[in-house]
Amino acid sequence: MFRLKIAMLFILCLVPLSTALALFLPLPKLPPIPNDNPLVEEKIELGKQLFFDTRLSKNNNLSCNSCHNVSGSGSDGMETPIGSTGKKHRRNSATIWNVGFHTSLHWDGEALSLEHQFALHLVDPAVLDNTAKAVEKRIANIPGYKRQFAEIFGDEGATVGTIAKALASYQRTLVTASSPFDRFLEGDEFAINEQAKQGFATFQQVECGACHFYVNFAGPQPGIALEMGEGFWELFPNTRGTKYEEKYDLISDDLGRFNYTGDENHKIMWRVPSLRNIAITGPYFHNGKVKTLDEAVRVMASTELDRALNEQQVADIVEFLKSLTGRFPAQSLPRLPDDNGVEDAINHRKAPKRAGGVQMGVFTIDSSGAMTLPLAK
Repeated sequence: MFRLKIAMLFILCLVPLSTALALFLPLPKLPPIPNDNPLVEEKIELGKQLFFDTRLSKNNNLSCNSCHNVSGSGSDGMETPIGSTGKKHRRNSATIWNVGFHTSLHWDGEALSLEHQFALHLVDPAVLDNTAKAVEKRIANIPGYKRQFAEIFGDEGATVGTIAKALASYQRTLVTASSPFDRFLEGDEFAINEQAKQGFATFQQVECGACHFYVNFAGPQPGIALEMGEGFWELFPNTRGTKYEEKYDLISDDLGRFNYTGDENHKIMWRVPSLRNIAITGPYFHNGKVKTLDEAVRVMASTELDRALNEQQVADIVEFLKSLTGRFPAQSLPRLPDDNGVEDAINHRKAPKRAGGVQMGVFTIDSSGAMTLPLAK
C-alpha cells in the first residue's frame, strides 16, 4: 500500500491536471461481482428483505438499515451508533452506498468482503449481538424465508453464509453513479461550476488525491492493484501534535487496525474512506467527532498533509467534494415475510421448481449501462 501511495504522489507531482484526470474515473453502474456470488434477481430481493429485517438482531429491534439508511445518506447521522442491546459502538457508521467498490470493510479493515462483514456484525455486541445458531434457527422458521432460501440456495437453506450472500448481493446494487463530477469526467464541462473545478485543482495540488483516487475516491477497487481483502490504509493522524489531535480525540484507546491485527506497525492505521457523497455523510472520521465538511477538510490538511489551507482553498475543495454527490436509486420498503406464514401460503400456493441448471435471472449490462435480466429457460 505504501509503494502504491508513493507512486501516486510521484504521478501527481509530475503530470498536468488534464493527465491527472486519468486517475479518476466515472463510477460504474455496478462494482466487481465475485464469481461465487453472482447477482441474481431473486437473491437481491431476498437480501433487501433481510437488510430491513430487525429479526436478524438479538432483541428484534435493529436492522442493517437502522445504521445504514438507504432512504438517505446510507449512514445514520450519529457520532457513533447504538446496537441491539443498547451498547454504544465506538466507531462511526460508514455509508453503505458504493460499498462494493472497497477492497476491505470496516474502519480497521477486519471485514475482508461484504459476505464476511455480516458474520462480524452478527456477533458484535455493539451491532446485532446475536449468534449464528440463533439467527439461522429464527430465519429458517419463517415460512416465507424458508421458501426463498430453498429456491435460491437449494438444500443449503438459511445459514449465516447464505444470509450473507443475499445481503451482499443487495448491497452491491447500492450505487450512486452519475454525480456532477462523473459527468464532468465524461466530457460535460458544464456539469460542475468554476469553483468546483478550482477545488479539484487544489485537491490535486495539496495531494489529497494521493489516497483518494480512482472510481470511489478511496484507492483501488477490487481487482485493480489490490485484490479483495487486501485493503488500502493510511496513518491517521500522520502529522502528530496538531491542534486537532486533542480537540477531536483523534488518538485514544482505539488504535485502528492494530486492534485487529496486533501488529505494532498498524497502530492508528485506518482504511481510506470513500469521498463519494461525502457532503451528506457527516459526522466525519472514525469517531464521528467532526461535524462539518469544511472542518473535516481543515483537519485532513493539517493532520495528514501538514498543510494549513486558507479559507478560500477550503471553500473550493468543499465545492468540489459536493460535486461527488451522486444520483440515488429509489429504494422502496420491502414486504417482509410474516412469522406464521399465512401470507406466504396465500401468495405462493405452489412454489416454482428449482431445476438443476436453471438460470434465475443473472444480471447483464448493455453498453448504455442499463441492467437487463434474461428469461429463465
